[in-house]
Amino acid sequence: MPDILPPDCVGIVTPQTYQFTTPLALDCGRPLPHYELIYETYGTLNKNHSNAVLICHALSSDHHAAGYYSMQDKKPGWWETCIGPGKPIDTNRFFVVSLNNLGGCKGSTGPNTNNPDTSKPYGPDFPIVTVRDWVKSQARLGDVLGISQWAAVIGGSLGGMQALQWAIDYPKHLRHCVVIAAAPKLTAQNIAFNEVARQAILSDPDFHAGHYYQHNTTPHRGLMLARMLGHITYLSDVAMRKKFGRELREGKINFGFDVEFQVESYLRYQGRSFVDRFDANTYLLMTKALDYFDPANEHEGKLSSALAKVLAKFLVISFTSDWRFSPARSREIVKALLYNKKEVSYAEIKAHDGHDAFLMPIPQYIQIFKAYMQQIEIPTE
Repeated sequence: MPDILPPDCVGIVTPQTYQFTTPLALDCGRPLPHYELIYETYGTLNKNHSNAVLICHALSSDHHAAGYYSMQDKKPGWWETCIGPGKPIDTNRFFVVSLNNLGGCKGSTGPNTNNPDTSKPYGPDFPIVTVRDWVKSQARLGDVLGISQWAAVIGGSLGGMQALQWAIDYPKHLRHCVVIAAAPKLTAQNIAFNEVARQAILSDPDFHAGHYYQHNTTPHRGLMLARMLGHITYLSDVAMRKKFGRELREGKINFGFDVEFQVESYLRYQGRSFVDRFDANTYLLMTKALDYFDPANEHEGKLSSALAKVLAKFLVISFTSDWRFSPARSREIVKALLYNKKEVSYAEIKAHDGHDAFLMPIPQYIQIFKAYMQQIEIPTE
């Protein structure tokens, strides 16, 4: 944490929580009688509430997208590169809302929060939620904040899928939709990666069928393996080779199965640190929401039909080295929008960072993102 906050930082932020008492009907057929959503806001909402921007988070992110909680924090929010004064999502212009989705583990109602019917954590009894469910709950939060139309709904990866669902389900409630490093649905390979990650968790002896809270334990090994696998898919071969190569920790081969290569050490560190900050049941839920996302499914598999009634203007961004959500998947979205004669801007950024590129301060990416956001009109009446 710097001694003095940089001028392009939103500063010290404080989360807020809202309790909803109206039941939320979920796609799985189960209602959620009442629930809480935790969120943060940056910038100032103008008089006619026309400058609001919604940030939708990816699989393992949360509501803390920018700023610091205290001067002792070691790291800012997860999208500090893009949110703040003078940044692409300029808090001098926009009022930014970032929340933790239902089923999350950072303060919104989810598996690790208490079920009022049992006074015990929901655990595996928390209903499976979908991207559409998240969007519905986000729309309710917008109502609470007095926001009838978002200037933009923005997200990367799973967040980009939510932004796309917003444009489909609430076409009149957003003027711009920014979809970054996302896809209109997962490939079979992506679903396979998610399944291996889930099996790592489910087969951990400490999982206890999801009721590990009552056993005062955590499926550390399973969640660690799930994160290690996921992290490999977020990086590119070039990025890993550049960062680690085949370097040995001790400069020699020890002919054993302990950590020898630097990349092994890195992955184990990533896995262990993830276990300390994320919930296994939430990881299961989030990956299922990813698997289920397919807005074209209700339109005989035609994405163009699913996007026929969208009204928002689009910015779609992909990255050349992202093999998890490749540029070809972003171009599917662009093609479907153009088929419907919708207004869309597309940028394919040359980058070596893999899927995680959307979190990086890549100059061309930042410039294009910023240029698009600057041209968004904010009505004053």
